[in-house]
Amino acid sequence: MKRWRSKILLLAGVAGLGFAIPAIGQRGSPESLLPPGFGDPGTQPSAPAEEAPPTEESGTTAGTPPPPVARESSVATSDAPVFENAAEEDLESLAAQQIAPPIEIPDESRRPTNVVGPLRADNWGLGFDAFGSAHGRLLTGLMGRLDAPLPSRWTSILLRRALLSEVPTPRQVNDVDWIAERAWLLLRMGEADSARMLVQAVDVDRYTPRMFTVAVQTALATADPAALCPLIGPGRDVTEERFWPLAEAMCAALGGEASRASQLIDQQRRRLGGNNIDLLLAEKVVGAGTDTRRAVTIQWDGVDGVNSWRFGLASATGLGIPDTLMNGAGAHVSAWQARAPMIPIEQRLKAAQTAATIGVFSNAALVDIYSLIGDGLDPSEIEGSISGRLRRAYVAGTYDQRIDAIRGLWDGDEIGGDRYGRLILTAAAAAQIPALASQADRAGDLVASAMSAGFDRRAAAWASIVDGMGSGGDRAWSILAVGAPGPVVDTSRSRVEDFVDDQGSVRGQMLVAALAGLGRLQDPGSLGVDPAPRNRWAQMIAAAARNRQPGTVALLAAVGMQTGGWQGVPPRHLYQIVRALREVGLDYEARMIAAEAMTRL
Repeated sequence: MKRWRSKILLLAGVAGLGFAIPAIGQRGSPESLLPPGFGDPGTQPSAPAEEAPPTEESGTTAGTPPPPVARESSVATSDAPVFENAAEEDLESLAAQQIAPPIEIPDESRRPTNVVGPLRADNWGLGFDAFGSAHGRLLTGLMGRLDAPLPSRWTSILLRRALLSEVPTPRQVNDVDWIAERAWLLLRMGEADSARMLVQAVDVDRYTPRMFTVAVQTALATADPAALCPLIGPGRDVTEERFWPLAEAMCAALGGEASRASQLIDQQRRRLGGNNIDLLLAEKVVGAGTDTRRAVTIQWDGVDGVNSWRFGLASATGLGIPDTLMNGAGAHVSAWQARAPMIPIEQRLKAAQTAATIGVFSNAALVDIYSLIGDGLDPSEIEGSISGRLRRAYVAGTYDQRIDAIRGLWDGDEIGGDRYGRLILTAAAAAQIPALASQADRAGDLVASAMSAGFDRRAAAWASIVDGMGSGGDRAWSILAVGAPGPVVDTSRSRVEDFVDDQGSVRGQMLVAALAGLGRLQDPGSLGVDPAPRNRWAQMIAAAARNRQPGTVALLAAVGMQTGGWQGVPPRHLYQIVRALREVGLDYEARMIAAEAMTRL
């Protein structure tokens, strides 16, 4: 055990030397994001290879002791001067020194694995009993089968808080595997930094095979190949992933062992072929090390897709990935790219919009990115840029000028992402606009923009104007009806029926479901939304709410949204989700999810 721990610590030390680069599948049979052949199911670990016998080149053979070394006479046999062997004297002095043993972590100083999570109840966590007495295998099974990212930004934000909450390991599941499942789901949601917080909360010598898989994916998702270095030795003991030799080469280069890194890369070139994209990306990381003298040009022609290996190594070296490949990689990979520090910020703008839409980035994060872009522009260029227009949206001299700037950003296709993402970009600016009757025609977008970032009270200031607009203000009215802290607009049954008649069955029934779930409308069944829990999922989320398990409710809410967009979410599911969240004290989150539904439908 001491030798194994020492090996881990030495590898971790190597990872820190000459560091030039900053620092995921289902349960059972995880779908690897690594390149083909990288991540095939491993067999049982083989026994350690015996030490190889000396070669013939060394002058000895196995079982034959080396010949004795002749010693020089201590008495001069001639009148020639005698020179002392200074190197031998230094070696003798070194041997006499006391070499400190490898550092061992006492058991009492180890970090616990039975309770892990950076968010406590007083810091946005859902509480120590967030999952209550729920069965661990049920929870991990739901996590493993969840299709992420989710169609709802606010449901994703809530699920992130649940997964990061400081909670104990539920029954019938391994401590470390429980943490690994939470991190793996966060990765699939696009939450690379959140996943890393969980992975790094566990000491490497306590990793399970499942955690090794997730830790590798986390290192790649965060564009941090150096994070692979402490995993190589112990990881090889439990898995037979074929990317370990490439990882070892990169870590050797980052640790200043240029010749060894080159030797390992050359060995893999003979095995994989010189044009293998995964090898070339690893060699590019090696080239970032000290004295490696390797320059690699990456050509994406012929590459069929982006996986975590390709994303992680390309992003770590600041290499841009073509849009054609990124478009097929999924929204979660775009969210990884949005926070990759080595990629130029100008190349991360569209990815940042996507990250905001799926709940990874906030309004403040988007504004910060465009502010950094603006700081680097020439004063003559900033006025017509997105950064300049965003600045006018916040600080222009009149409200009319601000609103014009905001409207220009909503309609600006060059920003990228969908329109909801652009509403998030302007949320804080829209929230600062007072309720003006002269801008009633834009009330729907201004209310939607403010509500997209949770400015519910400021959005509610438009209630009196919206109520007086009749059916012409239906969009803003529906958002305020479910998103405002209280009943600030008319939600009488006759008003709801008029909305259902005007808007059609989809938006109308979703409004009915949200209002009923919030307790603001009675008898939703007469308006087409059945409130009874008719299926197993509805019964489970209702039971979790009764048992006061907000974490379980958040997870089941995400399960109830397994569809590509809001159009596919059944109204009866929205009713059960909003009702359950309100029962466990998450009224604000319930209202934001309902407001998002009315905004995006």
